[in-house]
Amino acid sequence: MKRILLLMLALVMSLSLAACGTEDNDKEAPEKVAGQEDMVEPQEVGEEGMEPVEAAALKDGTYEITVDSSSSMFNITACQLTVAEGKMTATMTMGGTGYLKLFMGTGEEAAVADETAWIPFEETETGEHTFTVPVAALNQKLDCAAYSKKKEMWYDRTLVFRADSLPQEAFAEGTVTTVADLGLQDGVYQVEVKLEGGSGKASVTSPTKLTVKDGQATATIIWSSSNYDYMKVDDVRYDPVAVEGNSTFEIPVTGFDWALPVLADTTAMSTPHEIEYTLCFDSSTVEPAS
Repeated sequence: MKRILLLMLALVMSLSLAACGTEDNDKEAPEKVAGQEDMVEPQEVGEEGMEPVEAAALKDGTYEITVDSSSSMFNITACQLTVAEGKMTATMTMGGTGYLKLFMGTGEEAAVADETAWIPFEETETGEHTFTVPVAALNQKLDCAAYSKKKEMWYDRTLVFRADSLPQEAFAEGTVTTVADLGLQDGVYQVEVKLEGGSGKASVTSPTKLTVKDGQATATIIWSSSNYDYMKVDDVRYDPVAVEGNSTFEIPVTGFDWALPVLADTTAMSTPHEIEYTLCFDSSTVEPAS
């Protein structure tokens, strides 16, 4: 009888230790990380030759900014960039509520990171989820891991905060080259201009005519087709200046050596459609018109 009691006691202790071991193992188990087979095909973000823009190049303030995401499942509907004391943070409003937390790094790094490094969502009055994350630099691919509420896994994403979506007044003095910086007198010049954005099929004539009057520069933009019926710069609409030939516009050049965001409305599709582009005017190529 005594032997049976001892055996039963040993069995109970063994089961207790096993349960404790299981609990400890569960507690120490790493977070799950999604593999390639768990994700949709990632989209390429950013553009070749993009120059990183750090906080020192911007004035303190809060600005609306565009964010490119490598995943259609990580939909950012709006974003505000805050620059303060030499650092940048971004508050991203999400298109859904499927993510519980973020980590600025890879999924593998997030899985083993201390919980204090995870960034929880905040809910707005209208029920939207927002995440406020640190931003090391604009125009630079940044790793971001997102934890799915449904799948209970970390998913790798890549984000690019676009400097070309900021207004010119966001840039610190000396960051964007101006007419005054170049010492341009009133007159007619020519300048090399680079177009980016859209499908990549469109182009503009370069070098292009640059007119300076009263310290303000205006560029004559000639497109490679006749299908553009207006352009917008800083929400101001500009209509064509020529009725024949390729679409031609005169638009203000608020700064050189940066990606000036513009909209161009094309009639080549079944319905008119505004397309986002950027124009970069190279100040080193400015010379009197021949």
